[in-house]
Amino acid sequence: MQEKYLPHEIEARWQDFWDHHHTFQVQHNPSRKKYYCLVMFPYPSGRIHMGHVRNYTIGDLLARFKRMRGYQVLHPMGWDAFGMPAENAAIQNNSHPAPWTEENITIMRSQLKRLGFSYDWNRELVTCDPQYYKWEQKFFLQMWEKGLVYRKESRLNWCTACATVLANEQVVGGNCWRCEGKVVQKPMDQWFFKITAYADELLEGLKSLEGKWPDRVLTMQREWIGRSEGVLVDFPIEGMEEKITIYTTRPDTLFGTTFMSLAPEHPLVEKLIEGKHEAGVVRTFIDKTKRESKSEEGEVLEKEGIFTGAYCVNPITKKRLPIYVTNFVLMGYGTGAVMAVPAHDQRDFEFAQKYHLPISVVIQPPGKIMDPRQMKAAFEEEGILTNSGQFNGMKSSVAKLAITDFLERRKRGYKAVQYKLKDWGISRQRYWGAPIPAIHCGQCGLVPVPEDQLPVVLPRDVQLTGTQGSPLARHEAFLHVSCPRCGASARRETDTMDTFVESSWYFFRYVDPQNNQSPFSQESAESWCPVDQYIGGIEHAVLHLLYSRFFTRVLRDLGYVKLNEPFERLLTQGMVVKDGAKMSKSKGNVVDPDYLIEKYGADTARLFILFASPPERDLAWSDQGVEGAFRFLTRVWHLFHETVNNRWAGNQPPAELSFWVNKTIKKVTEDIEENLHFNTAISAIMEFVNYLSSIAPLSGLSDSFRGALKTLVVLLNPFVPHFAEELGSIMGFQGSMLNYPWPSYDPKALVEKEITVVVQVNGKLRAQLFVVPELSQTEIEKRARADEKTASYLQGKEIVKVIHVPGRLINFVVK
Repeated sequence: MQEKYLPHEIEARWQDFWDHHHTFQVQHNPSRKKYYCLVMFPYPSGRIHMGHVRNYTIGDLLARFKRMRGYQVLHPMGWDAFGMPAENAAIQNNSHPAPWTEENITIMRSQLKRLGFSYDWNRELVTCDPQYYKWEQKFFLQMWEKGLVYRKESRLNWCTACATVLANEQVVGGNCWRCEGKVVQKPMDQWFFKITAYADELLEGLKSLEGKWPDRVLTMQREWIGRSEGVLVDFPIEGMEEKITIYTTRPDTLFGTTFMSLAPEHPLVEKLIEGKHEAGVVRTFIDKTKRESKSEEGEVLEKEGIFTGAYCVNPITKKRLPIYVTNFVLMGYGTGAVMAVPAHDQRDFEFAQKYHLPISVVIQPPGKIMDPRQMKAAFEEEGILTNSGQFNGMKSSVAKLAITDFLERRKRGYKAVQYKLKDWGISRQRYWGAPIPAIHCGQCGLVPVPEDQLPVVLPRDVQLTGTQGSPLARHEAFLHVSCPRCGASARRETDTMDTFVESSWYFFRYVDPQNNQSPFSQESAESWCPVDQYIGGIEHAVLHLLYSRFFTRVLRDLGYVKLNEPFERLLTQGMVVKDGAKMSKSKGNVVDPDYLIEKYGADTARLFILFASPPERDLAWSDQGVEGAFRFLTRVWHLFHETVNNRWAGNQPPAELSFWVNKTIKKVTEDIEENLHFNTAISAIMEFVNYLSSIAPLSGLSDSFRGALKTLVVLLNPFVPHFAEELGSIMGFQGSMLNYPWPSYDPKALVEKEITVVVQVNGKLRAQLFVVPELSQTEIEKRARADEKTASYLQGKEIVKVIHVPGRLINFVVK
């Protein structure tokens, strides 16, 4: 065994060994328990970063650990390859997205292999491959047939200069991020998946994930789905037969309504302003709001509105209410109309103050009386009703039920359940995505592409300019086709699918990636799914995870799978931060993984990543921490080197050795398997190494000591696999350590207690010994003298006296 720890030689050797022996390939064996470990696949952006390293190291540790625990482990990797970054890079470089993507995949695959991750590369998938996306085109057609796909007009961000649609994040201060031109809201026909059909089931299904998914993620999904129980109320319009219908969860505030707010797109707006002198300014205001960017909740920089000149009537008080068109009410949320109660809704309060509209208090805090003229903010809590007729004196919670009942009995309103969740708009007016398999025929209308004509392949011979919209609309060979129903000239759909579609089912394709007859076999899905452990960032808590849950249910209803939930357990790891901020090129605080591997080796990088922080918390980067991880591995290497080369003199294993071995096995096993506390598992291993180092001079030649070292190697393997494989081979293990079982502990051996004895030299702390209570002073003194650190302080000194306080300390007085 060489004296020096040389990580690069060791890591290259074992990576070659794993490749040559196909160590990580897996075929389903029904006689063994399965474990499907999956980390969210990356976008091939060019190079991996430390966030990737952290995610994939966590997944690799669990995959290796479970394999040693006797599971057959599926641990795949692939690439989420469609999307804007590749298209933007192609525009900037006057090239095509495909070679940019392929080159990045080659680089990133090589980086992942250098880190020793145990992926079954035979299952690698790339979502921009037609043999992948043809299956989601098939899903699209089947969903269309089931009524889960439809097309309707929707408003999108449109750059007039670039003549293209922009995502919300591409609109900066109302301007295009690329050309800085003005962005307007443009109505366009869009494709939608009817996720709302599964709203109740998606919400109910969260109960089965409690205790398995982070509470924070479950809360975010519940809020995104946003189920609410309320009442639909009709407000008659003066001089018209139509009524404005609103939805509210606060019928207890109905008496406090002082005006009505409508979305600019509300279908009644034109009727309301017809023939009125306000019509011109209202239309001007509506045109202005179309150019504004707003969130899904209708948040804008400044809340504005315009009076329509029309009035409606409160159905319960009969009061006349002015109707406003506002820029903060969304047509796609609720009914597109909101009864405004300024005293009890902050947004309405701010609007009322700005436009000098009345504020009427109808709910008072218990024991207080609010004067609307003195209010600085809306009172939105529950309280006691006032100025509410027969409902005065009721608590808000009671009044909600009573007023709802009152409205229903008089047929002025009725109970309703609504959701914040909106149908999933999947249309993207961009090139680099999966084509939507639809044809527009002048005779037949919208026609699905026949299944035997799939995949609809994205043409490669295009030029991306970034200023003329999608090149698919100009690609004659792609665009012009015959209608599959009537044979007439027709045109293909030129929108491509949202890239979230690819990531909403990729975990199923991994179980059967070479299947050319179907997306995957039901047998394979039943064998491997659901994913037992899913790992990824909290930023995917809603969209990706919700869409995956939706897609799983759709595939269930289409007969592909039998399960409801795709991911049994979820871990959302924290970010990697440096100098108090998330690592980013713009902040200049990026640490290059390649640099780290070159300087210290992959195992040092893995060890630091796992030791520095619990996985769910942010990891604060520390160069000193990386150095410390390397020193620890070097120290362990030295311990094995001295043992293998018989440098120790003693053959007397201490009585507590068995206790230490079993205690460490128990701690490491539980911290990985039950708690995912990898940092404390490593801490336990470090303590074990400290203990073994302290007894090595007296015990290093014994079989028991060497047995303890073998246990140490096995425990280290999931954390630092190259390092452990090398030490294992030196200690006599044959083949890969992954083929050796994880050790079990003996509960009886843990009954034995131990104590810590402080070692001092001239009253100063120099070391600690871990011993059984009955160990004699002679044995303690012998162990203390053998300790490497203590020995350095005793060397060349005369020991005048030895002071022993039983169970506490031993002090060498020297001169």
